[in-house]
Amino acid sequence: MAKTPVVDTDLCIGCGSCVEVCPEVFELRDDKAWVIGPDKCDTCNCEEAANICPVEAIKFE
Repeated sequence: MAKTPVVDTDLCIGCGSCVEVCPEVFELRDDKAWVIGPDKCDTCNCEEAANICPVEAIKFE
């Protein structure tokens, strides 16, 4: 079963790197990243988006 990305908005600094890697999955809203397409990780590299997050705000459930 695929894991679902989750953004810890308390940690997120709104840098937008996850949006650049996975615009189908993440968007910036009010200077925080939000998961808008949790089932779209097959369209991009969600693992890379999580790995490049400078504050490690993206986890998988």
